[in-house]
Amino acid sequence: MAKITAAEVNKLRQATGAGMMDCKKALVEAEGDYDKAIEVLRKKGQKVAANRADRESSEGAVIATVNSDNTRGVIVSLNCETDFVAKNDSFVQFAQDLADLALETSSKEELLGKQYKGITVQEKLTEQTGVIGEKIEIGDFRTLEAPFVGSYIHAGNKIAVLTGLSAKTDNAEEVAKNVSMQAAAMNPVALNEEGVDQSVVEKEIEIAKDQLRQEGKPEEMLDNIAKGKIKRFFKDNTLVNQDFIKDSKMSVGEYVKSEDANLKVVGFERVALG
Repeated sequence: MAKITAAEVNKLRQATGAGMMDCKKALVEAEGDYDKAIEVLRKKGQKVAANRADRESSEGAVIATVNSDNTRGVIVSLNCETDFVAKNDSFVQFAQDLADLALETSSKEELLGKQYKGITVQEKLTEQTGVIGEKIEIGDFRTLEAPFVGSYIHAGNKIAVLTGLSAKTDNAEEVAKNVSMQAAAMNPVALNEEGVDQSVVEKEIEIAKDQLRQEGKPEEMLDNIAKGKIKRFFKDNTLVNQDFIKDSKMSVGEYVKSEDANLKVVGFERVALG
């Protein structure tokens, strides 16, 4: 049997993040061969991943990041099974690394194929599944491009938002952050009225009419009253029309214009766990 030193175990542990005993066992099985030991750990990860494929991975960390000139942003959620793992510093750092890498990609599939520390992201996810013993996967992947893109991550990495503005003004970063915080807190369904799917509008109209019928309103009045309720729905559920949480006397759109008369919100992306 090859003699395994503490330095060899530590080197493997630093490279893979696996536990000390797992690293020692892998080196023993590989008869001291470092590369073979890494393969042993990866095979273990594949086995664990197969065994936990049907598990729920509703916990994790959601990271939003933007490029150096603030014209493109991405949100990546790295999902796991328990909040205990999600709060681990190394797990959050892995999620941040993936988000940074995602800035160079346009889809989840492309990200999974990117190289990360000598192996693909997909292989690293499998490896970490074996290391941690939980199902680990990329959940959501969003991108946003605009003249200025800002981001916000809610405490605990549970919600992340990107906001796109029509211009890169002096105060664009602060405006984008405030609008992103609004989206994080109020979860709008769309940017504006035009962004709401027609099927959603039709469903809301039918709900409103049913409520009015139950209240005994005459059938001939339902359409007009329902239209008023839809206007309220747009105000409550579209980002630029919502009351601004920092000053309810104005809408989000009005807040943005108060900062710069020519500035507009042109897009947003919001990802939340659960």
